[in-house]
Amino acid sequence: MDSLVESGWQYLVTHFSDFQLACIGSFILHESVFFLSGLPFIYLERTGLLSSYKIQTKNNTPEAQGKCIARLLLYHFCVNLPLMMASYPVFRFMGMQSSFPLPSWKVVSAQILFYFIIEDFVFYWGHRILHTKWLYKNVHSVHHEYATPFGLTSEYAHPAEILFLGFATIIGPALTGPHLITLWLWMMLRVIETVEAHCGYHFPWSPSNFLPLYGGADFHDYHHRLLYTKSGNYSSTFVYMDWIFGTDKGYRKLKALKET
Repeated sequence: MDSLVESGWQYLVTHFSDFQLACIGSFILHESVFFLSGLPFIYLERTGLLSSYKIQTKNNTPEAQGKCIARLLLYHFCVNLPLMMASYPVFRFMGMQSSFPLPSWKVVSAQILFYFIIEDFVFYWGHRILHTKWLYKNVHSVHHEYATPFGLTSEYAHPAEILFLGFATIIGPALTGPHLITLWLWMMLRVIETVEAHCGYHFPWSPSNFLPLYGGADFHDYHHRLLYTKSGNYSSTFVYMDWIFGTDKGYRKLKALKET
């Protein structure tokens, strides 16, 4: 496995510049992972397959789904891509590299664990601030247009929110100056996690059934169903911040009622 990864990386660094890999490569990887993981949930919703695992009975119309995809493509090409390109000098300054040797799996695992911890902390407070009256009305309400979320709505948001909450995702890598392969792996995991959290389905194999403190779709779907002043459940991946500050009490009470 290690030799396969090294061979693939050797090809990339031989044929492409650091800028091309860090900016264009990261963008292509993000788009591929995002749409490949998110589009199947549109298919499930339209066909009714696995509907017994759907959290809400309501479905989005094809028109609403199409609007989401069109806006996403606009935001990704006009906001995300320029942001990636503008961030390149910063990451180079902070120590990001793409050359050999590749980092060990121990280093990669430790850095990504750190990224999850700091991202959860920063995202919680940023998300909670977005639910104040003015910011919700003028910025965050765009993301909440879909009270019944599906995978692709995870990145459907106001451009200002993309920049604001995007800081939570990049602050960890910016502090550690990781190898590009670590950054790519972090990006893939973060995209898959947020798509799953917005997918609208709670399957027996959902990560929240196995990983302690993992939020997942059931936890975040509750956040989309309620009015902004009463929603709670502001966490990103793991839910310890909501537990510490008591902003998941409504969700916990509802869950306890369902279990009894």
